[in-house]
Amino acid sequence: MTTSTTRPVSVQPGRLPLYDATAEAASSVVIDRYSTSFGLASRLLSKDSREHIRNVYALVRVADEVVDGPATEAGLGPELARTVLDELEADTERAIALGFSVNPVVHAFARTARVTGFGPELTKPFFASMRMDLDRTEHDDASFAAYVDGSAEVVGLMCLRAFVYRAGRPTFDQAELVGGARALGAAFQKVNFLRDLHADFEVLGRSYFPGVDIRTFDEATKDRLVADVQADLDHAARTIRLLPADARNAVALAHALFQELNDRIAATPASQLVTTRVRVPNPVKARLAAQVLAGRAPVRSRATRRRTGGTA
Repeated sequence: MTTSTTRPVSVQPGRLPLYDATAEAASSVVIDRYSTSFGLASRLLSKDSREHIRNVYALVRVADEVVDGPATEAGLGPELARTVLDELEADTERAIALGFSVNPVVHAFARTARVTGFGPELTKPFFASMRMDLDRTEHDDASFAAYVDGSAEVVGLMCLRAFVYRAGRPTFDQAELVGGARALGAAFQKVNFLRDLHADFEVLGRSYFPGVDIRTFDEATKDRLVADVQADLDHAARTIRLLPADARNAVALAHALFQELNDRIAATPASQLVTTRVRVPNPVKARLAAQVLAGRAPVRSRATRRRTGGTA
């Protein structure tokens, strides 16, 4: 009887870094194709932070596409879309645990999670919110809060972790910074709900804001929702200064872009808001970026600046 011994497998050096770089390049393509606003803001980050933020954005976008149209256009029904989403979550958790996925976007996201120090405590609520899009067409106050938490606030915490993991101080545990990250994520999501009222209702059959029907959408309803977004934006603005220096300009620009969107939504008649999507023109985005780089980020609403007579 012979006894065999297990020999270590010979691995060619340098292959994993090549795969890491390729996966991150794939994530970069996703953000560049899908979001000019976040793509522009991410360019103000240091290289390390920029890669991590793009890795987070790419997975979030891919998951969103499973529930928001492309999967359906490819012929997937609700149950098959749920299976695909479940598989994506399982692949994500496995990649975070093992450090590898055959899906480049998942692999890049897992690398960020492992390096910056988050895991299922943030990914589980995110995927739970994505599943809600397969189950719910309307929300009450409780389900809306849960949806925004998972789809946006925990994504803000993922980004925060990417910003502070090398900062040399326990900023991630500071309640003020965590609250600011959650508020900014919530503001981004609610602004997008307001921009997409028509598409969400007419195309996807969804109504996110509790008790809001676009068929009876009026100025008072719009003003209430805009004020709620503004409260989140104001909360987030107070915490930007607490971020590590290499993240402040990027977050300030993202904040400024969504502040501009909220201001434009406020100025758009309710009857028009339910038929058109409000956008920020590229020249305005460039102006806001220049203001941020010059240290003059407009971190307060136009209404607030008019009341105080100042500029932010």
